[in-house]
Amino acid sequence: MTKNVGSVDKVVRVVAGVALVAVGIVQGGPWWAAAAVGAVLLFTATTSFCGLYTLLGVNTCKVKNSNS
Repeated sequence: MTKNVGSVDKVVRVVAGVALVAVGIVQGGPWWAAAAVGAVLLFTATTSFCGLYTLLGVNTCKVKNSNS
C-alpha cells in the first residue's frame, strides 16, 4: 500500500476518530455507528493509507515512499 495520508490529515483523523469513538460509547441507541466510523478514521491514520483517497486520486502525503 502506498501512503496517501499526510501528517495534518493524520492529526485531523485522530482527533475526529477519538471524538467519534467517545461519542459512540457515551451515546445511547445506535452507538456502534459513530464508534465504527471513528475506528476507521483511527485505522487510516495509523496506516497512513485511505482506500477512498485511492479511488478519488487524492494524496495528502508529501513524502515520496515505496510500496511497502
